[in-house]
Amino acid sequence: MSELSRLKALVTGGASGIGRATGVLLAARGADVAVLDLDPSSVDEPLRGYVADVSDDASVRSAVAAAAHELGGLDILVNNSGIGAAGTIEDNDDAQWHRGLDVNVLGVVRTTRAALPLLRASAHAAVVNTCSIAATAGLPQRALYSAGKGAVQALTLAMTADHVREGIRVNCVNPGTADTPWVGRLLDQASDPEAERAALNARQPMGRLVTAEEVAAAIAYLASPAAGSVTGTALAVDGGMQGLRLRPEEQ
Repeated sequence: MSELSRLKALVTGGASGIGRATGVLLAARGADVAVLDLDPSSVDEPLRGYVADVSDDASVRSAVAAAAHELGGLDILVNNSGIGAAGTIEDNDDAQWHRGLDVNVLGVVRTTRAALPLLRASAHAAVVNTCSIAATAGLPQRALYSAGKGAVQALTLAMTADHVREGIRVNCVNPGTADTPWVGRLLDQASDPEAERAALNARQPMGRLVTAEEVAAAIAYLASPAAGSVTGTALAVDGGMQGLRLRPEEQ
């Protein structure tokens, strides 16, 4: 498939998980893709890796400029960088709250802010933010994470309103629990990892975790010309978790 042929794409947090799957898929569909990550050493061709810390404005601006120079412009920005957090509002101290919101919310701000002049010059400008089911569902032990992702969904709408008349589309994807390295680390920390995985599977109506490739497919659609009239949208990729209310299965 080549529907993204000649388009230039930038993916933050692109060295693993959803970001890595997204970069690989965008490239497979014809885009030239650059990846920003704290450690892009594992990034292979045709992806191009750049070191960037989304919590540092100078780092972001430098990496975006370098990537856009090598790509020859920028058409697609995928704001995927993020960190997890577990606990109620009592369990995370102020430093953890500042860190979580700095990366998960201000990271989107910094990267988009650096990319806007380049996107304005594009005939096909699209921004896709990786949000979460946590933005719309009350999940236990996810207060900090949910607050940040709720902000990302609201920010997506605000960015859409600000930039739609500049020809820049802005959308987000809201994955359910995805089978990524971060979730794997959480499971490893559980007292009974197998039981915890079974509980996460059962929480989603389809009975399994979302795959990184499934989320990447949604991102690729929102970034593509096929979604030319889609903006200000939150696309759930959650196995039905957001909208379904199933009755318990009969034993």
